[in-house]
Amino acid sequence: MKQLITILFVFLLSSEVQAQEVIPQTYCNPLDIDYTYMVYNSARNISYRSGADPAVIEFRGEYYMFVTRSFGYWHSKDLVNWEFIKPIQWFFEGSNAPTAFNYKDSLVYFAGDPAGYGSILYTDDPKSGKWTPIASISNNIQDSELFIDDDGQAYLYWGSSNVHPIRVKELNRDDRFLETGVRKDLINLVEEKYGWERFGENNFHPTLKEGYMEGASMTKYKGKYYLQYAAPGTQFNVYGDGVYIGETPLGPFTYMKNNPMSFKPGGFTNGAGHGITMKQTNGQFWHFSTMALASNSHWERRLCMFPTYFDEEGLMHSNTDYGDYPRFGANHPTNAGQHSGWMLLSYRGKTTVSSSQMQIRKSTSTDDDYEITEIPLEKNSDGELISMVLTDESPKSFWVAEANDDKQWVEIEMFNPGKIYALQLNFHDHESGIYTRTNGLRHRFTIEVSNDGKSWITVVDRAKSYEDAPNAYITLNQPVMARYVRYKNIEVPGKNLALSEIRIFGTGLGKKPGKVTGFTVKRDEDPRDARLSWNPVKGAQGYNIRWGIAPDKLYSSWLIYEDTSLLMRCLTSDQTYYFSIEAFNENGISERTKTVER
Repeated sequence: MKQLITILFVFLLSSEVQAQEVIPQTYCNPLDIDYTYMVYNSARNISYRSGADPAVIEFRGEYYMFVTRSFGYWHSKDLVNWEFIKPIQWFFEGSNAPTAFNYKDSLVYFAGDPAGYGSILYTDDPKSGKWTPIASISNNIQDSELFIDDDGQAYLYWGSSNVHPIRVKELNRDDRFLETGVRKDLINLVEEKYGWERFGENNFHPTLKEGYMEGASMTKYKGKYYLQYAAPGTQFNVYGDGVYIGETPLGPFTYMKNNPMSFKPGGFTNGAGHGITMKQTNGQFWHFSTMALASNSHWERRLCMFPTYFDEEGLMHSNTDYGDYPRFGANHPTNAGQHSGWMLLSYRGKTTVSSSQMQIRKSTSTDDDYEITEIPLEKNSDGELISMVLTDESPKSFWVAEANDDKQWVEIEMFNPGKIYALQLNFHDHESGIYTRTNGLRHRFTIEVSNDGKSWITVVDRAKSYEDAPNAYITLNQPVMARYVRYKNIEVPGKNLALSEIRIFGTGLGKKPGKVTGFTVKRDEDPRDARLSWNPVKGAQGYNIRWGIAPDKLYSSWLIYEDTSLLMRCLTSDQTYYFSIEAFNENGISERTKTVER
């Protein structure tokens, strides 16, 4: 009898009986890994997780990811599922802005001593965690890139400054990576010409004018050398990676006209800088980079990955469209890394919670300058506590429950029912009291769905999970039709349950928005700046702006919610650009407008 009731309930919930759907592998930025708690501000009792400055390599058909101050590294067979490896030998304070290089599938070389000097390590078995130091001490290996060319010549690129350039020196791979004496200054920021290099959120700061150049990385493609660098600051939404192209590893290098090649200034999680470009075994390139969270500290960061390409001109570019929505996994046969088509069903959904110690919007551009807004507690007509921050598409706003136990829950009523494929749970660190890599952390919870808010069915059960997943991305085995989603807590790291966002992805049942009208673009007297505006579209959640150096090279994008104007300060002063815009909602994406030349 119980089984019959369950079958009938599933039938009602789904609204119609469907054949089993084949769900493709997907991932969602920020990446779902067990980020390490940082030591940076432990003396000030500021506790938070972070992941930044990734160095990702392929070695013997599998993948390894090295991340700043993580006290180890991650291993993957598919670039989607990652498992942490605790090394036997490592730098005492963890690695900082690490560099790694796979030399002819024989050895992995690694450097990243936080002190900026030390030995280069190597291994032929990174899975084991056993590393051997080379008997030499080098300096200037912080924020560095170790690159070994096809002829065996080794180079070290480095630099992290708002004054000094990216530099390179030659090393002798056959003689303990000793320096050969060849050093050269390569590139520096040119903020007066390249708008995206200007310091500050949205490339504006009231007092500081010099951006930071850091995170050098080198990719060789068809005989050319692509020197990548990050600017203007890790805590900003406009943190991105640019490229200079050279004929030799020592240059000279020419600025790539479609810069920045990795850029994600809008949407839920911002930033796509200080990264590395690596090649999958099937030949597909990927750019792994750093996203800004910057709530507890401006060093609070996450990781992302985007598919990367070289066009017929040899211009390098990555696809960041809908960059924090579900994307097809790296092994998808035709659309690896592309937007899956699953839209955000939960935006501005009505949210009630079990209890509330506080609801906060908190961000920082430095570790001493916080902007904090406390949101007063409200109740709905049924006397239930309301949360205004869990469906607002901001990782800097968060809710803190009164406890960390199985009596805490969150319930979201979406504006309309939809077909749910996946969820992303973004837990927040609020006075967690953890300051380093810690074993035994886990997130235990269940997730239920309902059509009427009364009858519920469990679709995710991690009640006994040992997984530590601060940005848990969960794909359902089968999609389910629902209007309500309920998170039920059991246990998470920290003193209290705290969440910044619950994101629900799938396909809506209504109409996608119409085409945008009235789209205008005006370059300012300072041509690095452009003012964009358009008419609101009925039923749109937001808009996605695309731009580039030609109508068929709209390689950059900026996603915004609700607003109908944007001041863009990231352009090159003497470059002509082409712009287009589309509207989107939970049901899909509109047709793009014709390109506007400016």
